[in-house]
Amino acid sequence: MQIDEAREVRTTCPYCGVGCGVLAKVAADGEITVRGDPDHPANFGRLCSKGSALAETIDLDGRLLYPEIHGRRTDWDEALDLVASTFSQTIAEHGPDAVAFYVSGQLLTEDYYVANKLMKGFIGSANIDTNSRLCMASSVAGHRRAFGSDTVPGNYEDLELADLIVLVGSNLAWCHPVLYQRIAAAREKRPEMKVVLIDPRRTMTSDIADMHLAIAPDGDVALFTGLLAYLGQHNALDRTYITAHTTGFGQALFAASALDLAGIAAATGLSEDELARFYSLFAATAKTVTVYSQGVNQSSSGTDKVNAIINCHLATGRIGKPGAGPFSVTGQPNAMGGREVGGMANMLAAHMEIENPEHRERMQRFWNAPTVAEKPGLKAVEMFEAVADGRIKALWIMATNPVDSMPDADAVEAAIKACPFVVVSDVLGETDTVRHAHVRLPAAAWGEKDGTVTNSERRISRQRAFLARPGEARPDWWIIAEVAKRMGFGEAFSHVSPADIFAEHAALSTFENDGARDFDIGAYGDIGAETYEDLLPFQWPAPSQGTPLWPAGHLPLKGGDWMSPQVSPIVTIAEKAVPAKLPISPLEGEMAGRPEGGAWRQPEGGAWRQPEDKSTRFFANGNFYTPDGKARFIAIRPAAQTRTNPDYPLVLNTGRVRDHWHTMTRTGKSPRLSQHMAEPFVEIHPADAQHYGIGDADIVRVSTAYGEVLVRALVTVRQRRGSVFVPMHWTDQFSGRARIDALVAPTTDPISGQPASKNVAARIERFAATAFGFAVLAERPASIDADYWSLARSPAGWRLEIALQDSRDWTGFAASLLGLEGETLAYHDIAGGHHRFARFAGSRLVGALYLAPTPVAVSRGWAVEQLGADHADRQARLAIVAGRPGGKSVDRGAIVCACFGVGANQIADAVRGGCTSVAAIGAALHAGTNCGSCRAEIKTIIDGRRLQAAE
Repeated sequence: MQIDEAREVRTTCPYCGVGCGVLAKVAADGEITVRGDPDHPANFGRLCSKGSALAETIDLDGRLLYPEIHGRRTDWDEALDLVASTFSQTIAEHGPDAVAFYVSGQLLTEDYYVANKLMKGFIGSANIDTNSRLCMASSVAGHRRAFGSDTVPGNYEDLELADLIVLVGSNLAWCHPVLYQRIAAAREKRPEMKVVLIDPRRTMTSDIADMHLAIAPDGDVALFTGLLAYLGQHNALDRTYITAHTTGFGQALFAASALDLAGIAAATGLSEDELARFYSLFAATAKTVTVYSQGVNQSSSGTDKVNAIINCHLATGRIGKPGAGPFSVTGQPNAMGGREVGGMANMLAAHMEIENPEHRERMQRFWNAPTVAEKPGLKAVEMFEAVADGRIKALWIMATNPVDSMPDADAVEAAIKACPFVVVSDVLGETDTVRHAHVRLPAAAWGEKDGTVTNSERRISRQRAFLARPGEARPDWWIIAEVAKRMGFGEAFSHVSPADIFAEHAALSTFENDGARDFDIGAYGDIGAETYEDLLPFQWPAPSQGTPLWPAGHLPLKGGDWMSPQVSPIVTIAEKAVPAKLPISPLEGEMAGRPEGGAWRQPEGGAWRQPEDKSTRFFANGNFYTPDGKARFIAIRPAAQTRTNPDYPLVLNTGRVRDHWHTMTRTGKSPRLSQHMAEPFVEIHPADAQHYGIGDADIVRVSTAYGEVLVRALVTVRQRRGSVFVPMHWTDQFSGRARIDALVAPTTDPISGQPASKNVAARIERFAATAFGFAVLAERPASIDADYWSLARSPAGWRLEIALQDSRDWTGFAASLLGLEGETLAYHDIAGGHHRFARFAGSRLVGALYLAPTPVAVSRGWAVEQLGADHADRQARLAIVAGRPGGKSVDRGAIVCACFGVGANQIADAVRGGCTSVAAIGAALHAGTNCGSCRAEIKTIIDGRRLQAAE
């Protein structure tokens, strides 16, 4: 791609399922900057900390640029021929079920579509599954059980219209910050809006909650079946809706009545008073949205949890109406798109059912395929078990890192290592999974590839290329199609562009549909390359006929939900002036780009034309996708799920942090995103920490029956007693022993196949370190000889935390990290066990190492900044050895606001100076004024200073 003039390209964020619009500005010299798209209906200009830092993640450091076979660089023809011939030979000798694809919610819909088509229609197996199985499979199963289809009934606008929002197993403030801020902005306008948080941990999302129910792990089924019984007992049912549009209510209500209030309290760990207050609030509030995420899905009872929630909404008729409905928010940018194309082992494309012979026959005719898989394939956990026992002999992994993200991850790694033939398509040359590939295929990354993604509210948006593909990287759809051609399926895989694939995908969605299936985007079935390039975000369904296929909806125009005049997806800077600085999104009142009342924004140069009916919701008037058109109540009885035992008495919960995502293959590149939490940690309640003799910042060994990790202790009352929390992000690329999913049992939901990643029996113990260390390094060390280590990017190099059990030759140890060249300053306190080293090359700091017998007390943020500073003044170098600024130098402290690089010390100073509110801090420092996900932490600092002042 030749860059000859500055331009700004409309694209979509590659992180979570919110699906935020991004404007990527490409300067004439190639410099990239990003900002939120103020015209995108998902985010109206706002980005979270991760989205704001996207420009820091698109460098070529570590990129896989050329095909490789057994580590040897080769060309595409040799690599593709080997993949095609090996898969073909394996199928010929062992059958189609001897091969498998493991794909990803980070693929674009077009990539997903081609992969699913090849596996299910031409290889003839359903052994294609996705890391989305780990994310939202239980939601899919629950939707299909209740609605007859995998349909998300509502949309994001409901979060602003609701009078009550119930957040279940969702740390929205950190995992979906833009949605969190949409709620916060709506609540500023309507303070009477109530928010209930249901989560074992008191996460940062609790900052917005009127009520926090610190539920016991997996207590959700008991909570919501109890709610259904309460609604029945207190005449809070919509009997008209139940009678007209549902079946099975009587059985569901009978099953829900198995526990009385005392029994529910015992099962949930909540008091009867807490239950009564929540139940009463829910019963009294017609406009209720229940938002749920991984805390519901990642459970061995995840599908029952989903249906217990849906039962309550069906019973009250609170579904498909403005401000009312159950709402699953997805964790990946295209988990929804993967569901649309049938990218899971138990689904067909276009929301057709693999168990239905009529659907299989229809699919085969449309594709003109030799066969279509006749039975569900192996779901993720089953798939890697089949790799381990030899049933699967050829495996292709695309855009995901199962060695780190799958449960029982050590067993998964062993299975991959033993598999006769492993292909990995990825953007990086080194990940914990790529290192075991026989064939490595360089895939195009975000910013280099074109396609579509679907967000959590069924909105399809374009992801557009604005960078030239480096080396020989290629789009995933092209790689898959080229293998298919070499396997003898050339005619069916003759796609020439993503537009060509999208048109086929859209045509399939409407093929012999006639309203029988929810997913229908037939309006785009004849889309051409030019129209595809200009495609604006739209919500499905968008049927090819002008009559809506469901009563509450409207037919989106072919130009998307945005009405004329259309906004060009690529604008040259000469045509449109763009603010030089990142705009600060308002947190009070309306969101950027959205005027009073929530109506569409009027863009520059024209006015929006409103559709007569803006509704994009399902099921307000029934019309479910079941044979009789009625929703199914699911009779659910709470079942005890006690996993702890005397050997493993604690519950391990895993999840995400604010500024990292998945296995850090992208966010780990950003210095900004690595500042907030620079190392893996375990949250422990103070009472548990005292019981196990663990202090704050100690190194802790967390163990389960499947393995162990070493992580830093974070002692906090936000953690539920008897449980610990460890984030999922750290891999062998960034830490020595922190792959937490190696500790997670391969226990799955019996219906959805989703692993139970949030309720694992565990134990903790203090790691007996005799030395702790912190280092700042200009270059990444080739190796780190330490029992515990964690490495993170900094603006001019790296920061390193270490802990060791045994004493070392500390001078030699320092040399292994800092090198031997240059001038060294050192300080030694032999008796006290303190050692400090700083090495300089001219006026540049090469690195500094601080060692102590207890966790090192160093101004870390300041020390990291010294890597980029000039140190010509030899006297000032002594401050490096001291590990703290001298004179008028400023120590920002631990970074709280990643967007603007504001530290805890700066916030505390501002509080002492009279800033006594989050808004005042924002006005003074800008902290919390972009994505807003740090606002709860800012409030904690303010409250802490107030307590000190009171004392």
